[in-house]
Amino acid sequence: MGYNFDFDVIQRSWVYLFRDGMTFSLTLTLLASLGGVLFGTLLALMRLSSFRVLSTVAAGYVNLMRSLPLVLVIFWFFFLVPYIGGWLVGSGQPVKVGAFSSALITFTMFEAAFYCEIMRAGIQSVSKGQTAAGYALGLNYRQTMTYIVLPQAVRNMLPVLLTQTIILFQDTSLVYVISSTDFLGAAVKVANRDGRLVEMYTFAALVYFVICFTASMYVRRLQAKISIIR
Repeated sequence: MGYNFDFDVIQRSWVYLFRDGMTFSLTLTLLASLGGVLFGTLLALMRLSSFRVLSTVAAGYVNLMRSLPLVLVIFWFFFLVPYIGGWLVGSGQPVKVGAFSSALITFTMFEAAFYCEIMRAGIQSVSKGQTAAGYALGLNYRQTMTYIVLPQAVRNMLPVLLTQTIILFQDTSLVYVISSTDFLGAAVKVANRDGRLVEMYTFAALVYFVICFTASMYVRRLQAKISIIR
């Protein structure tokens, strides 16, 4: 007995799926990737620091985050951040953070550990002669890193950074555990409402495939251009 595939449920729901669900997913991906790169770069500089305390703290944070399941971290931040906020403001009650803010903090902190390792590898890929040249020009450590080392490191690791961002976009689907409505969460709600699980899950998988495959092809072309520049 064949299955009667209903395309009409997709036509009725695509505005909600993309206006609410996809907007949430893309916004979370963009903000979390920017925050993760900034915090990850700071962690990478700490890991490469000659000060043992800084490198130990950064290494401990990175190893901790990379050893935990993302779902667990999402739960942890969702329930813990309001109490931390209440403690910081001196309130006896937890502060209302909201699902999106909690998810943004979670993904920024979690992805920073992965971006840190990418940036650290990028910094180490830059010849030490570049650093020595910066010092020879009279630049201090901060100026050498800002104007000489980091621009080259970002160029070297840009394809890997973008690949990690694609993975981040896929991982945003895990926010369903805190009842946030990302693209997959919106598809699940429609599927449960109309009893059309096959149609909605298939459509969601197709959309994720098209976006991630297209982005991956762009990263591959970018990597080829960077290789030519080298």
